[in-house]
Amino acid sequence: MTVDGPCRVLLVGMMGSGKSTIGRLLADATGWPYVDNDEFVLRAHGATPRTLLAERGEAAMRGAESEALASGIALPPPAIIGVAAGVILDADDRETLRGGGIVVWLRASADDLAVRAAGAEHRPWLDADPGAWMTAALLEREPLYASLADHVVETDTAAPEETVARLAELLLAETACATAPRIIRR
Repeated sequence: MTVDGPCRVLLVGMMGSGKSTIGRLLADATGWPYVDNDEFVLRAHGATPRTLLAERGEAAMRGAESEALASGIALPPPAIIGVAAGVILDADDRETLRGGGIVVWLRASADDLAVRAAGAEHRPWLDADPGAWMTAALLEREPLYASLADHVVETDTAAPEETVARLAELLLAETACATAPRIIRR
């Protein structure tokens, strides 16, 4: 599938799918800026999503993540945006994603996601039982990610550098990226 919108890469997927790692590596490979959801939230609210959740509740945290998505999409292209995993649950955010750029779903199995994501300070959902939470969340979210993804990239079978190389090839074929600065080959 090719996208006619801006060459803005929106990395979506569950926590632990590799959005931050892939985003930073892709930024290194392209020279395009990368901004992560948590960075936007921290700048706008002076708190991490986890702190917002603990101090102000889930609605405040989700609102901040929606604002972060809007801030990311407001960046001039080309840009790479790491999107909060939970924005997929909001219909308005799904519409924002749909028109905001090239949506790349970084997909991995529940087991791999739980192992990668467990123990990270900024992931409060995984404090009790990472595997059970991840399995339940994937059941709800996978159809939503699938409905928006312009590209699906499996992240549990390849090294991050291989994933970035594959993603770079996909982006080179995008109409939206035809006039963007070219991906730097190393």
